[in-house]
Amino acid sequence: MSFRRWIDGWRFILLMVLAVTLLRWWIDSTLDDFEVSLNINEPWEDMLQRSNAAIGPIPSGKVWSNKSRSGVCLRFNDPDYGFVTPLARYFTITSKNGRVGRVRLSPQIEPLPLDDALKVVLGLHDQWREKGWIAAKVLDDPVIADTPEWRAWLRDGTGYAMSFWLAGDKYQLKLDLEPSNRSRHRTDQRYLIFVTLAEPWLPFENAEHARIQDHPIASLFPSKSDGAPPCQLPPS
Repeated sequence: MSFRRWIDGWRFILLMVLAVTLLRWWIDSTLDDFEVSLNINEPWEDMLQRSNAAIGPIPSGKVWSNKSRSGVCLRFNDPDYGFVTPLARYFTITSKNGRVGRVRLSPQIEPLPLDDALKVVLGLHDQWREKGWIAAKVLDDPVIADTPEWRAWLRDGTGYAMSFWLAGDKYQLKLDLEPSNRSRHRTDQRYLIFVTLAEPWLPFENAEHARIQDHPIASLFPSKSDGAPPCQLPPS
């Protein structure tokens, strides 16, 4: 009898482990559809009502961070300049006087190979151009493109790229693409993408730079001697 009880006990434990595993799989699969739907400077409560991700009330530290292992996507809801990102595991939103402030996210679940990272970047570019965003400051920070020059620059292992986009005088975007491990000796280099969205925070002193588009990338390609420009974020 004791042996049978021992067998029954192990059977119960195995069933419980299986049940927990299936539950976690179901939760992860349903979280794939979660999104944060927002407008910059809208009341925090409006974002809560429109989103199906677990955001919660205004954070005491003024910054909400995503805790979903499966990631959530951003749906930027401006009627003129809206767009949708791929799933992001890293995702933060700042609050400012009870309103949505700066949004910063990495639209990927894990570091990506260069081919996949470029697909994400170019997909976002296509959405932004279609919605009327304009590449800004392109003489200093040319728009990332899938060209041999850009691939060589990024595959160097230390290459860093960023670009700026303007939506009229309403919003500003910054996109960063960088190696996840800056080593020129890695053969399996992976890349991180970061998107920062907010009301305009950087003045473009030369207005011409804010309106130049579609230049040949070869003539605008960054020089390795220039180094990476400082990363400037909007005030929180």
